Amino acid sequence: MEREWFFSLIPLTIGVAFLCFGVYGLRRAKALRLRGVNARARIVRHDVVRNDDGARFHYPVAAWTAQDGRACEYASRFGRGAVGNSFRVGAHVMVRYDPQAPDRVAIEGWDTRAVDLLFTVLGAVFTAGTVTVLAVRLLTL
Repeated sequence: MEREWFFSLIPLTIGVAFLCFGVYGLRRAKALRLRGVNARARIVRHDVVRNDDGARFHYPVAAWTAQDGRACEYASRFGRGAVGNSFRVGAHVMVRYDPQAPDRVAIEGWDTRAVDLLFTVLGAVFTAGTVTVLAVRLLTL
């Protein structure tokens, strides 16, 4: 196998990984939209994570009581560098969660579909582009 073929696996792998991550997030959002219920929650803390460069990312943790009386707590999938007053500790927010699986939840105004849509589009472009280049290369050998 030539080196060029091996290196073409890099964008293909990245594309497939991005596509899978994005589609998973969009399907999750659709399930919440169809089966989810709204609940009033309170931000109880922020999980703070530092990356290798020292940047801090805040993941708000929302707590609420489910319809069946269970106490639920959820840390967002998405972190941000800054937290506004709307998501400070003690702030009241709305969450949408799946009653059958309370761990499937989104904090309204924080968890957006835009990130999942971006990953889906980028993944599709990387995957389709790489497959097209490989197909043209195979046909012109």
